Amino acid sequence: MDVDPLSLTTLLAAAAMAGWIDAVVGGGGLLLLPVLMVAAPGMPVASALATNKLTAIAGTTTAAVTYARRTKIDWAVAGPAAGLAMCCAGVGAALAGAVPASAYRPVVLVVLVSVAAFVVLRPRLGVVAQPHRRTRVRVGVAVVVAGVGIALYDGLVGPGTGTFLVVAFTALVGADFVHGSAMAKVVNVGTNLGALAVFAATGHVWWLLGAAMAVCNIAGAALGARMALRRGSGFVRVVLLVVVLALVGKLGFDQWVAA
Repeated sequence: MDVDPLSLTTLLAAAAMAGWIDAVVGGGGLLLLPVLMVAAPGMPVASALATNKLTAIAGTTTAAVTYARRTKIDWAVAGPAAGLAMCCAGVGAALAGAVPASAYRPVVLVVLVSVAAFVVLRPRLGVVAQPHRRTRVRVGVAVVVAGVGIALYDGLVGPGTGTFLVVAFTALVGADFVHGSAMAKVVNVGTNLGALAVFAATGHVWWLLGAAMAVCNIAGAALGARMALRRGSGFVRVVLLVVVLALVGKLGFDQWVAA
């Protein structure tokens, strides 16, 4: 691991902030991955993705435990989705090197813009729980969308996974943003674990750097989860919109400017 002290300090600070973002609404990889690529310029893309997973799994596990202790998690949805997610994220990670970014970036951009419009045009979405939306069919759809579709995306790409999970749980089964975020953290542990297992088997993880960043990520995640629980769904909704717009800006820049 060849990282100078200033770059290491930057990475540790970014890991803490990413943990906070992930705990509240997801999308911490939007911050941490670019910082990894800049602060550790010799790191291959696969190693950046892999080391980010090692860091993120520490934070998402901390956030999931914090939410589980302080609020009720819908395990009938989150449990099966997390199990599926572990396998499907592993498949995505195995395919990560075979799918060019240009193939998925426009699709993700369209989805993110749609998510932003959906949240803005439906101001009550996720602010108040809508338990009548939680039917058996919708539970099944939520499990498949989260455990298969979003998990594959997390293994392939990563940033924004938690955000997609929160929106899926609020839109499909009527959870409010706080409870949707709690379920998202459980599933995100599964996606991170599945992807990390594949990356570790292929030797891409920078273990020392990832472990150092994981400590800071845990601190940020614990703070973020407590803030989300204390401030409620309105706070999570605002952070969600900010993260989605930031993701749109980052992917748009990569698509049309950096390319």
